[in-house]
Amino acid sequence: MGMELQIIQNKIYDIRGERIMFDFDLAGMYDIQTKALKQAVRRNIKRFPSDFMFVLTPDEWELVTNCDQFPKSLKHSYVMPFAFTEQGVAMLSGILKSDKAIEVNINIMRVFVILRRYALGYADLNHKLENFMIETNMQFNDVYQALTELISIKEEQSNRKPIGFIR
Repeated sequence: MGMELQIIQNKIYDIRGERIMFDFDLAGMYDIQTKALKQAVRRNIKRFPSDFMFVLTPDEWELVTNCDQFPKSLKHSYVMPFAFTEQGVAMLSGILKSDKAIEVNINIMRVFVILRRYALGYADLNHKLENFMIETNMQFNDVYQALTELISIKEEQSNRKPIGFIR
């Protein structure tokens, strides 16, 4: 993954079970003011249903800003940021028509695809690991039962009266 894609990946967060990007990060990448981005979104609000874009609650924002990676000016902002899902970012390309916005959106879409592939690979690996653990546990269970039977047989034999000559 190129450096530019890595920078974009570092600006994707998990909130409410969604991978999102904040308005201020997107505005910075598009080389426009956050205020201008928000105005464009508000003028086209029908394009941004709640599964494409949502506004953080003050409690969510407080939790997010506890991270050290945000500038102090954002931490004390009273304006709650817009959070755009992958679909919301794609929709932004329809309302921001500059060459820079088109180029940035293409790279953002590439990063979301890479993250999705990574997540699918992780899920597949996790599934294989779970199956391995189940099989291993079943094998250990069989060994444990066999050992338990051997011990109980030995205990039964030790409780018998000895046969033969005693010296």
